[in-house]
Amino acid sequence: MAIAALPRALAAAAFAAVFLFSALATAQTEGQVRSQGRVITPDENQAPIVGPIGPLFEPREEMRKFIQNISTFARRYRRNFTIVTQNGLALLTKSDSGDETQALPARTYMRSIDGVLQEALFYGLPEMGKPTTKDRRDALLKLAGVAKKGGLKVLVMDYAKTPKTIDAAYRASRARGLVGFVAPAVGLEINAVPRYPRYPAGANSTSIISLKSIKNFLYIRDSSAFGRQDEFALKLHDNNFDAVVVDIFHRSGEPLTRRAVETLKFKKLGARRLVLAYLNIGAAESHRSYWKAHWREGSPLWISAPYPGDADKYFVEYWRPQWRQIITGNTDSYVYGIVLDGVEAYRYFEGGMEAVEVVR
Repeated sequence: MAIAALPRALAAAAFAAVFLFSALATAQTEGQVRSQGRVITPDENQAPIVGPIGPLFEPREEMRKFIQNISTFARRYRRNFTIVTQNGLALLTKSDSGDETQALPARTYMRSIDGVLQEALFYGLPEMGKPTTKDRRDALLKLAGVAKKGGLKVLVMDYAKTPKTIDAAYRASRARGLVGFVAPAVGLEINAVPRYPRYPAGANSTSIISLKSIKNFLYIRDSSAFGRQDEFALKLHDNNFDAVVVDIFHRSGEPLTRRAVETLKFKKLGARRLVLAYLNIGAAESHRSYWKAHWREGSPLWISAPYPGDADKYFVEYWRPQWRQIITGNTDSYVYGIVLDGVEAYRYFEGGMEAVEVVR
């Protein structure tokens, strides 16, 4: 797969490999400030303003539109551009307008992506290495079935440290025809190739040209611990994973070079593999190159409450043109595909912090 063109702003936001995003025509009223997810007035004794969204606003439908528009933008420049969404399986279905108890596949949305990656399907929520609840697991597996029936590849990233639990997680994914990866840490602490198992599950010498062919994958959120970026690229080259998900930036905002990317896209055996870039479209992160020194919660107005467990990450009103301009601003970067994180930000705008799942 040849190197694809995407926006410089996108490259600046993240190395471009994972998850993406019609601006909503409802402008925010001048002078409004959001605090902890609500609009406040200068006089705190007054009742909170309802805000610019309005009763007909549907956060999850706006997220679907965002991702569909990202897909359209990316595939305008590379027809086979790969897009994977991280979490957000509930976006795969819509309620039947004639029967609210029935859920139908969101086919237009599903056609805009190639796969889904679900965190902590079997292990890791709410606690590392612990089984997830049966109700949650069953609900997600039902949605995973919708994804598979719709032709999407389903990836799973569980969280565990002990060999026994790691093996159990891989077996659970394999038994259901899902592609699993077990991380020994969470978030930015996923910064090394796992020591166990020694070899990727389903390791093979086949060249991978599409997501449908992968039998395993590696996910690295922070590459700075590997040393220089050429050391990082060579370290990841020294394995046979079918796909690798990495951040476009390596150490202090230094973007990966084309040479590093070229090294990453080959397995140790010499066969080709997919390189996917991580991008969070539902939150702004203060360590990103797009972040301005004067930004804070409520300024710009589309920066909302801090993300639970991470004081340097903020929910964004992802339907705003200003945020979408950051994500798809122009065409000057190189990527193969993207893994879009933050797609479940709609939960916050539907139900507040209590509706947000946080893997710790």
